Amino acid sequence: MNQARESHDVVIMGGGLAGLTLALQLRQQFADIDILVIERRRHPVPEAAHKVGESSVEIGAHYFSKVLGLQKHLDESQLRKFGFRFFFSEGRRDIDQVTEIGASRFLSVPSYQIDRGIFENFLGQEAQRRGVRFIDDALVRKVALSETDAPHRIDFERGGVTREIDARWVVDACGRAGLLKRQLNLAQDNAHQAHAVWFRIKDRIVIDDWSDSAAWRARCDPPDSRWMSTNHLVGAGYWVWLIPLASGSHSVGIVADPRVHPLDSMNTFDKAMDWFERYQPRLFDDLDGKRALLQDFAFFRKFSYGCKQVFSAQRWALTGEAGLFLDPFYSPGSDFIGIANTYITELIAIDRAGRPLGAHAQLYDQIYHSFYESTLALYTDQYPLFADPEVLPVKVIWDYTYYWGVLAQFFFQRRLTDLAALGSLREELAHCQKLNVAVQAFLRGWSAVSARRNPAVMLDQASLPWFAELNRSLNDELDDAQFRARVQASTQQLRTLAAEMLARAALEHPALDGSALRAVLAERADVPAPAALLAEFA
Repeated sequence: MNQARESHDVVIMGGGLAGLTLALQLRQQFADIDILVIERRRHPVPEAAHKVGESSVEIGAHYFSKVLGLQKHLDESQLRKFGFRFFFSEGRRDIDQVTEIGASRFLSVPSYQIDRGIFENFLGQEAQRRGVRFIDDALVRKVALSETDAPHRIDFERGGVTREIDARWVVDACGRAGLLKRQLNLAQDNAHQAHAVWFRIKDRIVIDDWSDSAAWRARCDPPDSRWMSTNHLVGAGYWVWLIPLASGSHSVGIVADPRVHPLDSMNTFDKAMDWFERYQPRLFDDLDGKRALLQDFAFFRKFSYGCKQVFSAQRWALTGEAGLFLDPFYSPGSDFIGIANTYITELIAIDRAGRPLGAHAQLYDQIYHSFYESTLALYTDQYPLFADPEVLPVKVIWDYTYYWGVLAQFFFQRRLTDLAALGSLREELAHCQKLNVAVQAFLRGWSAVSARRNPAVMLDQASLPWFAELNRSLNDELDDAQFRARVQASTQQLRTLAAEMLARAALEHPALDGSALRAVLAERADVPAPAALLAEFA
């Protein structure tokens, strides 16, 4: 007589950030759910782990802290992030004599620098504490997906022994290995060409020490706190990240357009250091004496990709990098993990209630891809303008306004799966998406004729009252009518901002073609008059 195979409600393939947070979210919503997480690596993993994705932004931070209830860990074991900061420092050592973009103080809604090793070890322990079964040092060999209501079958190997198990749901969270994506031929290219190299140094990189100017160092409150930001050193066709980690290490990365900076010019630590010496010499000076403190080095040739489908009514799903990946600029990785996991949790809830999945799975997949396409537009063909101290500051304000005003509002207000809200705001969302595409194209045209002046000023995002208020507003508790009004107000604010961008660019470049953006603005009767939203960013 054959012994029945072990069976689980949900098997999550991959015990990294995406898989473990999904396990916690499912366990939090369903006290009796049976979850098995299968992880290839042996736990505990090293601190300052060999991974990219340490910087979180508002959606991801809210997901970790409030949705999953991990605030205590973030406060005690991770670093609060002092926002994003940008320096137009290509070829320069005088960091205090270039344009800086950043906030002079912490804004209302926190985000964090995440040491992935510390975090994933904690998540693994917390998942087991909450009743999730976690098997590490194991390798999934085969997944046989059921096309009926019968369970899926998973074969995995651990310690030289292969086991077969059944699962009602299978979720691929195994990262770029993309087991289900390969098996189902779901891989999809996108138009964003970029590569990345990164490494970690077992020491702090204190950017505040790069200048002796007391006035420059005191621009932020608290003083000498820039090192806590995700610092970007930007130039033509690339940006460099500097991210501090709670373990005491510092993460350093170069992300570049291969048409400007080929990968083979930076794909070893020594080559990267030669590249820094040429393009970011002050960073080279800081790192040159720390070569012996190198902890790891890695690179990805084309890191951005799409995926034809991530949620299925056949009770499988993809989350994290097993599905799709955008770009580390603005750090959206943990955001999209939180969004995908929320949709997966809702689909499992529908299934557990005995309701059909087809319509919801299809709609959630469409919405998720719409969020992806909207965010991808922020990056595609935009790397050349990263060297522009006049246009990039405007782009950053636009991109934040779009993010905080639309996508983040849906997440913070728990409306991602609210089909009534999504339906009632369909026209607003479509207009915002179309407006964003037009703005990104306009920014490229504007940068092509920009004088690219680089004065020694700090463009302080905290000095824009409406901008700081937009960030604070994420904490509001809104009813249905208030939420609809909030998104409608955000749409109008984006329209006003776009009109001001057109007016500002026309002052210096009257021949600049803004017809495509004007056409989108003219699609609605309430054509906005330019306001002084960007007055402090002159």
